[in-house]
Amino acid sequence: MFGNLSDRLNAALKKLSGQGRITEDNVKDTLREVRMALLEADVALPVVKDFIAKVKDRAVGTEVTTSLTPGQAFIKIVRDELVAAMGEHNDELNLAVQPPAVILMAGLQGAGKTTSAGKLAKLLKERHKKSVLLVSADVYRPAAIKQLETLAQQVGVHFFPSAVGQDPVKIAKDAVEEAKRRIYDVVIVDTAGRLHIDSEMMDEAKRIHAAVTPIETLFVVDSMTGQDAANTAKAFNEALPLTGVILTKADGDARGGAALSIRTITGKPIKFIGVAEKLDGLEPFHPDRIASRILGMGDVLSLIEQVEREVDKDKAEAFAKKLKKGKGFDLEDFRDQLRQMKKMGGLTSMMEKMPGFGQIPEAAKAQVNDRELLRLEAIINSMTAAERARPDLIKGSRKRRIALGSGTQVQDVNKLMKQYDQMNTMMKKISSKGGLMKLMRGMGGKMPPGMMPKR
Repeated sequence: MFGNLSDRLNAALKKLSGQGRITEDNVKDTLREVRMALLEADVALPVVKDFIAKVKDRAVGTEVTTSLTPGQAFIKIVRDELVAAMGEHNDELNLAVQPPAVILMAGLQGAGKTTSAGKLAKLLKERHKKSVLLVSADVYRPAAIKQLETLAQQVGVHFFPSAVGQDPVKIAKDAVEEAKRRIYDVVIVDTAGRLHIDSEMMDEAKRIHAAVTPIETLFVVDSMTGQDAANTAKAFNEALPLTGVILTKADGDARGGAALSIRTITGKPIKFIGVAEKLDGLEPFHPDRIASRILGMGDVLSLIEQVEREVDKDKAEAFAKKLKKGKGFDLEDFRDQLRQMKKMGGLTSMMEKMPGFGQIPEAAKAQVNDRELLRLEAIINSMTAAERARPDLIKGSRKRRIALGSGTQVQDVNKLMKQYDQMNTMMKKISSKGGLMKLMRGMGGKMPPGMMPKR
């Protein structure tokens, strides 16, 4: 996510990070490169100008010149201004109304509106324990209605039926009435989109809005359209009283122009960001965490939250007790860890949130392949229960059988065993007295300030 912008900004800031003294000249050179990085990321020109002016004002003042580490002070200023450009903090949905709270989804065709409606329903159901009713007012595309119905089934929420030829305003009103009768907490209304802005689409969206008076009107926009996303959001905001933005397809966006432009141009907060195609790939938008990821500082808080949500707590507790008793770490445990990684979006998703990921060479990043998790699991699946419990049994002929059964080579089995040995060694360190603290301190150089455990 935003890889090109991250690489360019880090290259520009690296020159200053080690400087013992910061002058107006070296700040000027760095800011020129930062400006180019932002323009190449398709950030809107007014946003770039404002950003550079604010950083320059702070950088040539006492805030940096009197700092013991001026290079780091300058990077902190850049981070602070990135956060300010994106909106300071996460703006949560306002659902504090007499149920049902109506959420209206608006946007152009192809932006991911219908998928985002399904993802949002899942998030509200699982994280906020809300009962949700999904309804499609897109009466021009039968496929859109069917898609939303399928998504409702997949995420386990209710769907209000609609059909081509019906009045979209009546559909939305009837859905809200149904929600009142059945006491649903939230109704999400998916409206029709077009390939471009036109008066007919806007008029229909206005009529639906007037009929159901939504508490939230969310504009869904494809982040890969760059600053065009911000301009389209501005046009929608002039027609509808938008309360926020959902930025989709950020996992495929290497630039980041939309994320940095929308708040300034529209005055509306980005409330959610699409980080993966999967139905759990919608996350609240935290400007501070996104800014840290752009600058290669990682996003440890999001990673911790993800672990708390996704990890099977009973299994984790049983595993911790097993290690504490000195029973060791076997290949069954290793397989469980691989499955948890897959559940959390894979290695790439997890590593992107780790501090220092931006400094890893591209060749090394390319080797982090989520398909490898599938291969490793297939190899372990080809083992017997006894072999998984006692990895020391796995010798020559067993390795050949395991490779044949998993459709891999003996060297792949050897590679897995080596990775298992490394993991086993690490687990022994963690389970020893004070082991986890030692491991964390060993990572100290890679962790952001304030994230290290105290002695």
